[in-house]
Amino acid sequence: MKQYLKPIAAALVFAALAATTGASFADDKTITQWDLKTIPAEQKAVDDAVARFKAANPGTDVQSVHTLNDAYKTKLKIAFGAGDPPCVFATWGGGVLHEYVKANQVLDLTPYLDANPAFRDKFLKTSYQVVTFDNKVYGVAADNTAIATIFYNKALFAKYNLQPPKTWDELVNIIKVLKSHDIAPFSLANKNKWTGSMYFMTLADRIGGPQPFLDAVSRKGSFDSPTFVEAGKRLQELVKMGAFAPGFNGLDYDTGASRRLLYSDKAAMELIGSWEISAFKSENPDFYKKVGAFMFPTVPGGKGDPKDIIGTVGDNFWSISKSCKNPDGAFKLIMTLNDEQSMKDHVATGRVPPVKGLRGDEPLVNTLLDEVAQAPSVQLWYDQMLPPALGELHKDTTQALFGLSMTPEQAAQKMEALAKTELK
Repeated sequence: MKQYLKPIAAALVFAALAATTGASFADDKTITQWDLKTIPAEQKAVDDAVARFKAANPGTDVQSVHTLNDAYKTKLKIAFGAGDPPCVFATWGGGVLHEYVKANQVLDLTPYLDANPAFRDKFLKTSYQVVTFDNKVYGVAADNTAIATIFYNKALFAKYNLQPPKTWDELVNIIKVLKSHDIAPFSLANKNKWTGSMYFMTLADRIGGPQPFLDAVSRKGSFDSPTFVEAGKRLQELVKMGAFAPGFNGLDYDTGASRRLLYSDKAAMELIGSWEISAFKSENPDFYKKVGAFMFPTVPGGKGDPKDIIGTVGDNFWSISKSCKNPDGAFKLIMTLNDEQSMKDHVATGRVPPVKGLRGDEPLVNTLLDEVAQAPSVQLWYDQMLPPALGELHKDTTQALFGLSMTPEQAAQKMEALAKTELK
């Protein structure tokens, strides 16, 4: 989801995309590898692993391409549609990957994992849940245990005698205090839509727990249940009280807009995935020294456990397309992308792959890992778990809720109407 490139670079990506899908398997000695790594330190970790693989496999070339998040989604879809996908590619698992699996375009990795039990078993079992369909595994965790959390500027909180909130009322008080000092409580770049989705998902969980969403997906329940309507109402309460920096629905996360507001002390908090630690460290080490984190507080009357988490144990996942002419080499590349050196390189950037016993050197990272360890529920991001069309509608309706152009009831009804055709 969630990376950083300058606008000019993004434009070049789209220009290249218009000209070609870029996969083009010339022969079985060429492996194409696509991902979303555009933060320099993360990109280097992948590039270094590719270099190690090439050194250990003379005569085999790897064409590695790093692409901006939203451009990547489009690029991958076009490549698969044209029958020319990359050999090794990253997805978020869940509904997006499942669509390619159902189209018989993704290789079952179960035999490779069974043949390499030490490699298979070093990952947390929960990391395989979102890439397993009909008891077959179609992906391996690329890196990072990513959860939605609220990062905050400890210096600003100390300046105004604020403490991380545990209840909704405490959060409302923080918002009022910060606004009284002309500081935006939350930084949000919601042009990308999935960023705002985190608020809706978290509110829904705090209000009803994880079951209403699971029931809606399984069709035991519905997306117009009171839990989702109430989540929309709470979200709009935040908007109406001025909890977000001005212009939030037009700001672009991929260009770092939300982080710049934090770096300049124009905003004090950001609800975002824990991958943001890597960006903080890379872009602004001085700011990173001031960063703390806390989980979203309880909501009045809510049934959800405040220890519940929205996120993923794995963040991105490596898969192999069925059209790959060198699947054995491709799996060896995936193993190298997850070798011991790669693990160390990812941890150094502030990311912690879901590998058993792995810990980072950063207290903040380890605190978040502890949150995952004690979480009663880890709910995959809605837009990744749902079929693509329904996931997109979820993001669209949530953005409309932020813009106050749609009522919570209307948003819930739209979701349920499409769910009836998409979830059968």
